[in-house]
Order: sequence, then structure tokens, then C-alpha cells
Amino acid sequence: MKHVAHLLAGISLLVACENQPVTPESTAGLELTASASQSLGSAVDKDLAALRRVTAAFHDFATASNAGWSTQITPCMTDPGGAGGMGFHYGNTALIDGTASVETPQLLLYEPEKNGKLRLVAVEYIIPYAFHPRSAAPPVLFGQPFQQVDAFELWGLHAWVWENNPSGIFAPWNPRVGCANANATMSMSH
Repeated sequence: MKHVAHLLAGISLLVACENQPVTPESTAGLELTASASQSLGSAVDKDLAALRRVTAAFHDFATASNAGWSTQITPCMTDPGGAGGMGFHYGNTALIDGTASVETPQLLLYEPEKNGKLRLVAVEYIIPYAFHPRSAAPPVLFGQPFQQVDAFELWGLHAWVWENNPSGIFAPWNPRVGCANANATMSMSH
């Protein structure tokens, strides 16, 4: 638990260094996420901390949109089988180039809130089959193989760095994320 407290303090310091306020929203779920990632090894922990640092400013959707993550890729998504949700996927289309780098996720995932705002919950890395064929070995990031997403003809890897995911930090669906407030979000301007 002491390690988790130090990790959270470090993340808060990184967020503060980016001139972003540390709020309950920006640190929600980090204790559980941090403790879940401990078993992934120090290199993965370091990469996850870097990812949190570079995406911390994107809790504000306008900031993310202005930085290039402005294209709505999907409507708010939930698994019909009950595995959970993903939220809205907003993409930076300039980054969809067949590469994957820890600090440049192609998609940001937002859960709609009752007040009509979007809450950053995760990122997703994608590589279309056009760049990396379905028949090839999966790309790997964070030591995790990407999953085939045939519906969109791409490889994908989620990282739930802003909302704890009981299914795992790299699982595609999160049972704590839903779309119940999607209509409220869509009726308000971002």
C-alpha cells in the first residue's frame, strides 16, 4: 500500500507539473488501477505513468479536441452481452498511421455524465488491418498483444488509465462504464 501511495503522489505531481489541477475527477480510480498494474512490472508501470502524464490534460474534452482528438469514431458503446462499456471513442486521425507508441494513443474514451459532460476513462491504440494484416502476429504494447476487432477491421488495445477496470487494465470492456447518459451528452455542445 505504501508503494501505491508513492505512485499516486508521483502521478499527482506529474499532473501538477503540467499546470493541470489535481481534482477528484482526474484521480478517480487511480489507487485501484495503480495497485492492479503493480504485477505488470516496473517497465509497464513506468509506461502507464507516462501515458497518464500525457493524457492528464485531456480530462477537459475541449483541450483534447483542440489537440487533435476531435473526430467522433463511435457512438457510446456498451457490450450487449453485459461485459460493460467503453463510452465514446474520439480519435486523432493523424495518428492512425500503422504505428503504436505509449505516449500517442489514437483514441480517447469518454463516458457520458448526467451533467452532459464527457469524463475521460481510457485510451485505445489501434492499427488498421490495412497497415498490419489480420493474418500477421498481433502488435504488442505494454507487453500486451493487441486484439483483433473485425467489426472495424483493426487491431486494438485498451488502457483503462483513468477509470479502474475490474476486468483488467487492458480489457476491452469495463463494467464500471456505461452509456446511460449518452443522450444528455449529445444534446449539449462539447
